[in-house]
Order: sequence, then structure tokens, then C-alpha cells
Amino acid sequence: MPNLAEVKAGAPYASRARLTGVLFGLSAVVMWALYFVYAREAAQTGLLPIDVIVLRYGVAGVILLPWLVRKGLGNLGGVGWGRGIVVAIIVGPLFLMFAAGGFHYAPLAHGAVIQPSTAALVGTCAAILFLGEKLHATRIAGIVMVLGGIALISLTGTTAAAPDAWKGQLMFVAAGSCWAIFTILLRIWQLGAIAATAAASVLSAVFVLPGVWMFGTFARLAALPTEKLLLLICVHGVMSGVLAMVFYTRSVEILGVGSAALFPAVVPAVALILGIPLAGEVPLAPEWLGAVLATTGLAVALGGIPGLRRVGA
Repeated sequence: MPNLAEVKAGAPYASRARLTGVLFGLSAVVMWALYFVYAREAAQTGLLPIDVIVLRYGVAGVILLPWLVRKGLGNLGGVGWGRGIVVAIIVGPLFLMFAAGGFHYAPLAHGAVIQPSTAALVGTCAAILFLGEKLHATRIAGIVMVLGGIALISLTGTTAAAPDAWKGQLMFVAAGSCWAIFTILLRIWQLGAIAATAAASVLSAVFVLPGVWMFGTFARLAALPTEKLLLLICVHGVMSGVLAMVFYTRSVEILGVGSAALFPAVVPAVALILGIPLAGEVPLAPEWLGAVLATTGLAVALGGIPGLRRVGA
């Protein structure tokens, strides 16, 4: 057993390591939140989902291609070509068609809450049904809170000013479901998150970019001011497409799955807060309440609140 001096010597290192893990997790949260804000902003400025797809996978594919080559293209970085194609279909262009397309019908608050909430709910249900996870009382309470938050958001959305908001809401549900399937496949196939992201991004870029080039749909992106285009490349391609996954994976490695689970749970609230100055969207009172309810429910259902996790385990 370590003596008292060794324990004291190791305490500062453990504290620094935990702080590093928290900073990685918070950085991923901000990057994911910025994705929601600028996906909504892109829709409002006339960009189409295919433009966001180009920004996301074109940039991420170029960045991650050297990593994939170094790990071995023969087996697609350890993912395998068959599994890589499946992953690319699920979280490639199809995912962003729903995720970015929904913002053409519904406001920021809806996408920022409904998409991650759906991902967590579908993923939780799939884990219970197919992976043998337990449905304890704490998790049930969290799920009920999430559903209540989604209901508040949904009921607030379809008004005379936004009669088609329900279309966006359904698209966000579809996007969240795609992401949930992706996370379940990571567990079933024992794939690394970065390796799977690299495979999906590179394959998506190979599939999308030639078609976009042939049909000349770069025009909308080319018409943007240079500083705006660089901002979108940074947010969608570099941050959301690469760094957020890398940072979150590092936080999981340092803090453990249980503690790191809290970070995705707070993305909706952070996105709504950032959306006020960046997108000029101020959520209504029911939308704020729905976001808080869903965020708290996500934290509970995902086991991100340590005291509740011990009780519910």
C-alpha cells in the first residue's frame, strides 16, 4: 500500500489531471454548442444542408485523412471497410441532412434540445434492450424529465409565426436517432470514437465532394465573405468535425465514462445561451424551462450526477 507521503505527492497530479479532463470536456461542450448556433445561422443566411455537409466532411475528411493513412487504409484505420461504410451512412451526409435541414423550419432552441435528447433517449433504450443495461428508478426519472422538456419545446414551437416547426422537430428526432445508432455501434463493434469519426468523415468527403464539384453547388459558399466562410469552416469542419470528438474522448479517458457523461447533457443549455449574442435568438420562457428540464434529465439519465448515480446503480 502507498504510504502517506506518496499519497500526498500524488494528490496534486490527480487534481491537475482531473482539471485537464474537465477542460477537455468543457471545450467539447462549447464546440458542440457552437455547431448548433451556426447551423441555425447558416439556415437563416440561405445556406442549404449540402453546404453544411461540405463544410463538415470536406474539412474533417482532409484533416483526418493523414491519420487514417498512418493507421492503415487497408482496414480503414482498424474500423474495416464494411463497418466504415455503415458508419458513414449513419453519421455522414444523411445525419447532417436532418440535423442542419431542421433549422430551416424550427428555431435554435428546438434543435439544440431535441436532437441531443433524442440521441440520449434512443441510445439508452437500445442499451437496455440489446446490451443488457438496467432500467433503474433514477434512469426512469431522467427519461421522464427529458420527455417533459421535449414536450414543452415542441408545444411552444408550432405557432402562426412558425407553422412548419413540427417538420424541423421531426428532422431533429431523426438526426438524434442516427447519432444514437452510431454510439451503439461503437459499443457493439468496439470501435474507437476517433477512428470511427475519421472513417466516416473521409468516406463522406470522397462521396460528397466530387458530386458537389460536378453540379457546381460551391457557389453559395464561395459567395460568402471570406471571414464568414473561415468562421464556418472552423466551427463545422475543425471544431465540430474533429476537435470536439477528440477532446470529449480525452475527457472520458481522464475522468471516466460516468463523470464525462455530464458534458453532452449540458450542450442544449450552453447552445441556447450562446445563441442569444451569436444568432440573436432569445428563447421563450417555455423553451428555457424545457431546456433546463431536458438538460437535468439528461444528466440524471446518463449518470452524470455522481450522488444519483450511486443510488440508482
